[in-house]
Amino acid sequence: MTPRPLLLLNSQEIEIWPAWLLGARGNADARLLAQTRWALRRKRDGRYLGAMDRWGTLAPMVMQLQHEAGLDDALRWRSRRSFKLARATHPAVDLPMHALAARLSALGLDAENYAERTGLSLAAEPDWLAFAGFDRWHRPLWLHADASRAWTRMQAAAQADGITLEAISGYRSHAYQLGIFERKLARGLEVDDILQVNAAPGFSEHHSGLALDIGTTNEPAAEESFETTPAFEWLSRHAGDHGFGLSYPRDNRHGIIYEPWHWRFNGIVAD
Repeated sequence: MTPRPLLLLNSQEIEIWPAWLLGARGNADARLLAQTRWALRRKRDGRYLGAMDRWGTLAPMVMQLQHEAGLDDALRWRSRRSFKLARATHPAVDLPMHALAARLSALGLDAENYAERTGLSLAAEPDWLAFAGFDRWHRPLWLHADASRAWTRMQAAAQADGITLEAISGYRSHAYQLGIFERKLARGLEVDDILQVNAAPGFSEHHSGLALDIGTTNEPAAEESFETTPAFEWLSRHAGDHGFGLSYPRDNRHGIIYEPWHWRFNGIVAD
């Protein structure tokens, strides 16, 4: 039996997901996803575009799929690497950030000025991500392959000490980050207020697949009260042993609120 794919193949405009990890949005979609191996998903709004079998045959899920922006780029990625080969022969590389200026301009921001003011660095998206299990809401969790392995080990180590660590959020695309701003603006928030909680598109550590938000049982997600939990105490003592560090401590220089839940894999294991 052929194993299920466990990679997200990433391109500028389109993500290629393992079909078995996607929920159907109607009977027709359910039948198609059940019969195919991969599903193409538009990054800016999550729309399913097409389903692909193991041989690369593509079944459209939208009208005029052939005119979809970024389709050729996504299909070239799929044709040159299989899910089996990607880990061994194709270390993740950064996608170009051609659309970044337009996304920031839509928010009245300039990349150079924003970077200088906040001290935040640009974070490119990797061209593939590894499946790292499921988050609190049983949504697929995607991380950079190195971060995925480290998270799995850290979660198991915590569990051995009687501590439950739950993933709240992992990889997010630039397009998704812009959507966060758009939804909050629609609710009446100002850009400056949102920037205290969310980094501008292109500057979130989540884009790299190296960062994840962590929670624990019976604790609300992404709240400062996480600091008072045994899970946070455990992370403070042991996360460095697994290469993770707290990104936004109190009074950090980036102007981001204190986020005891946000941890980044830096690959450096504490002594």
